[in-house]
Amino acid sequence: MITPKKPVSRRTFLTASVAMGAAGLAAPAIAQSFDPYTGQPLQGTAGGATPDAGMVQYDAGQDSRRNISSFRMQDWQPYFSSLTNGAILVDLTSRALHYWSEDQSVYKLFPTSVPVSADLTRTGRTEIIKKVEGPSWAPTPEMKKRNPEWPDFVPPGPDNPLGTHALWLSWQYYRIHGTHDTRKIGRKSSNGCIGLYNEHIKQLYDLTKIGTQVLLI
Repeated sequence: MITPKKPVSRRTFLTASVAMGAAGLAAPAIAQSFDPYTGQPLQGTAGGATPDAGMVQYDAGQDSRRNISSFRMQDWQPYFSSLTNGAILVDLTSRALHYWSEDQSVYKLFPTSVPVSADLTRTGRTEIIKKVEGPSWAPTPEMKKRNPEWPDFVPPGPDNPLGTHALWLSWQYYRIHGTHDTRKIGRKSSNGCIGLYNEHIKQLYDLTKIGTQVLLI
């Protein structure tokens, strides 16, 4: 047995790990896994078999890096005629969610995940119609048709793709929700919904109400 001359420090280990990870992303994948629904390559496939559970999708044709330059405070007036019931603006370009309370006493700005491709993206006006703490998840009929191996139901917990809280929008199957996979935030990495860190969706959940306005741009 050969004994190393000196132990590897934690800093050296982390530096090497980051370098290896970067090299792995840059190099062609020999056994690359792909999301069966979006067709996008997957990183970190040790998670669950459901979308947004332990997986990060990367669109090779688009910039998947965190967008920081346009992540800035916004004024609500160009987007809403009033703040009745409060208002949420989701900016898909900056990958950010803005919230204003009805009395303008509260303003919040949160980083988000956004849909991984244009065909999964929906924009326009909607509103919150339901709020759920500890949401369960089920694939849409289209997801299940494409991926019959996916479970019909995932209960609340660490493998649930909706995180700890979820806000149902009036658009069928669309949610603003948490995620247990923090790598997704700031990236194009969802199947259509808007994801937040669990601590942020908890704040938004407490601030919003049924009828809160939502605009995706």
